[in-house]
Amino acid sequence: MGICFFAADLHGREDRYGKLFQAIKKEKPGAVFLGGDLFPSGFGALASAKATYDDFLKSILADGFARLKKDLGASYPSVFLIMGNDDGRFEEQRMEELHDQGLWFYMHGRCVLWENYAIYGYAYVPPTPFMLKDWERYDVSRYVDPLCISPEEGWLSIEVPKGVLRHETIQNDLEKLVQETDLSRTILLFHTPPYNTGLDRAALDGQKFDYVDLDVHVGSIAVRRFIESRQPLLTLHGHIHESARITGAWRERIGRTFSFSAAHDGRELALVRFDPENLDAATRDLI
Repeated sequence: MGICFFAADLHGREDRYGKLFQAIKKEKPGAVFLGGDLFPSGFGALASAKATYDDFLKSILADGFARLKKDLGASYPSVFLIMGNDDGRFEEQRMEELHDQGLWFYMHGRCVLWENYAIYGYAYVPPTPFMLKDWERYDVSRYVDPLCISPEEGWLSIEVPKGVLRHETIQNDLEKLVQETDLSRTILLFHTPPYNTGLDRAALDGQKFDYVDLDVHVGSIAVRRFIESRQPLLTLHGHIHESARITGAWRERIGRTFSFSAAHDGRELALVRFDPENLDAATRDLI
């Protein structure tokens, strides 16, 4: 099986992808997990030209992995990826096509058996202050934090029925996704981190709305409750870039579940290396 890689929030940065591809070629991991926000930063890129995404998907993301597959042959890793809230969903069809061609596993809403593990992917995050809403869902109810914008009031790159936006929640999605499955040997690839942990700490210190302090924890309550109640082996997260810098933590233990974040607010690539059989030994390096 070998070691596994996890990275997230690369935001279309060619230098980060270059470092990732170089590390994959050198170390030959058994699997690579990418936790969303893969494309050039969302709303601005989407507003300027769809070609920005198309060019990136072909020339950097797909071609980069295709070259690795050719160079590594039988040593090419299993690649599991999701999109994130900064990624335009209009590229999902192309991501699915490349899944069908065997370049990677596009994991949102899907389960794939790998080695002796079940891998699940889920891309949605709770409502944010940002306008692009392709990958946002209400969390456990239609409550929206102060200064955030509901999924119904933002901008979508694909058509979604209003009833879906209004009535679906992350909590309901997760129940449908895993149902009653035993998750003791399961890895879940999320974009959002769980609420009130060292992985979801935003730089909101001292900020108020109507004289009330804003909550500095902005992760998903639904994901937190899911981890507490279902106890999967491992969950992987990104989304809140500054959290590790503020808290000094990139890993969390919730009951028996290990949770790792690869989000980073510096220029470097944050690369998490882990062995599913020895999660205590996981490392996170900035390269």
